Amino acid sequence: MNFYPLYDGFSRVWSLRRLLLSSPSGTRWLMYHAIGSDVPDDDKKLYSITADQFEQQAQWLSRTYPAVATEEKNLNSQQGVSIGITFDDGYRDNLYVAAPILQRYQLPFSVFVIADAVRRRDRLFLSATDIRRLISEYDVVIGSHGATHVPLTRCNDIRLREELTSSKHYLEDALGQEVIWISYPHGDVNRRVRDMAEEAGYRFGWTSFISTNDANIDPLMLPRLPVLSVDGLRIIKQKINGDWDWFVWKQRAFQVWQERHFQVGRSGG
Repeated sequence: MNFYPLYDGFSRVWSLRRLLLSSPSGTRWLMYHAIGSDVPDDDKKLYSITADQFEQQAQWLSRTYPAVATEEKNLNSQQGVSIGITFDDGYRDNLYVAAPILQRYQLPFSVFVIADAVRRRDRLFLSATDIRRLISEYDVVIGSHGATHVPLTRCNDIRLREELTSSKHYLEDALGQEVIWISYPHGDVNRRVRDMAEEAGYRFGWTSFISTNDANIDPLMLPRLPVLSVDGLRIIKQKINGDWDWFVWKQRAFQVWQERHFQVGRSGG
């Protein structure tokens, strides 16, 4: 069943609160995946946006909101709303399709890559050479998206530490620079995962929770707004304005359900 029209309708009602309250300020991080490529296991074709659709969004974003890069000072701007652009998984189209479009509209962005996909030279994903080109030609921030893209809350401590540290070290060796950014695969994160990411040396972590940045934002639990193929500019504007922030309740409830059904011990599981 497609619940998206229902979510859209509820968000339209939720937007009425802005008649009484101001829209949330701060940096609203947008989460993309592929631009024009087929995404594995994406039966509903939600995570790949056409190049024309993406260019329309980039042009509109550049005219509507100030854009920021992935830096500590941009985590929560208190002067209105700014946007940051991130990509998960590290598809090759991020270099060959998305990067020229974003450069044309002077929009900085970050890419979180799956270390094993880079290591095995999967043709759908960026290679180490591609990543170095992104850095040198487009000044892109590269972060980790785990070693194998497994849901991290389902890993025992040994596997979790391996996922976090091996991906970080591999990327640092390949790029010759420190990697302090991570996007949690599948947005799957809890306190244990967050704390072990910090122990592994990450300073910033992006989730998939739709929520508002506030003055007390945890830099290792940054919320993002997923941009899907079914999202037009109206829905993207809704999400940036905070009209979809209610959705975090659904996400949190689903996370509680997952943790109850996939219980993982500290040393086993």
